Amino acid sequence: MLLTSWRALGEVALIAVLIYLLLVLMLRLTGKRTTSKMNNFDWIVTVAMGSMVSTVILVEDVLLLEGLVGIAVLVMLQFLVTWSAAHYPRFQGLVKATPRLLYYRGEYDRAAMRRERVTRAEIISAVRQKGYTSLEGVVAVVMETNAEFSIITGDEEGAPKTLETVEGSFDEVS
Repeated sequence: MLLTSWRALGEVALIAVLIYLLLVLMLRLTGKRTTSKMNNFDWIVTVAMGSMVSTVILVEDVLLLEGLVGIAVLVMLQFLVTWSAAHYPRFQGLVKATPRLLYYRGEYDRAAMRRERVTRAEIISAVRQKGYTSLEGVVAVVMETNAEFSIITGDEEGAPKTLETVEGSFDEVS
């Protein structure tokens, strides 16, 4: 019940790596909204570990050690991806989403809104939820990496400084 062949454990580890890589690719292609409020890698590990745990518990053909190896591989991949992203900016650009500017000084970026699958009504709703009664005092609206909206108000001169790591097509921000 605890140990199977080393070949079987290797297969479990290989399958875990392949599933992880496929999930990362799928989530990068589908965008931030897929894992709203959670970054992609946390979501992958949470869902995959939950699935593995339930499989180990419920499926008689899956041995405990195989499930533990699969979970350990996912945790190790999670660590390696976050460590690599923190140490290598090029790698970070491959695996992590970037915040995107959707609204700036009275103008909506329709192309960015289409890419992020966001409507004008959703932007207005986000502004309303932050307690603002109009877009008049709003300098910028940014969709963050976890699909939340940041509403930037106040000093229009200082706003570009807070937007330096944000993707956007507005010339004034660059």
